[in-house]
Amino acid sequence: MSSIHQRMRPWLTKYLSLPSDVVLELPRITMIGQLHVYIENHQGLDTYSDTELRLKTNNGFIVITGSSFVIKMMVQEEMLLEGKINDVTFISE
Repeated sequence: MSSIHQRMRPWLTKYLSLPSDVVLELPRITMIGQLHVYIENHQGLDTYSDTELRLKTNNGFIVITGSSFVIKMMVQEEMLLEGKINDVTFISE
């Protein structure tokens, strides 16, 4: 991406009141207790087991650990994970 686009994104977020997760292509994570995690703006599934989920993002990975994981819904750039969530970690590339 060109440097002018990278410089314009923070300006668009600040002065035009556009949502930063959309303009900056950041993931949005919504948790309901330790039972559900809803993730938007991811780039795809990297690893999945009943104890770990790893999603690719523009800046690295989101790693969710816990137990009894079940993917309830997965469409392009959105996912709903159910199980006992212990930890959500961001790993930069």
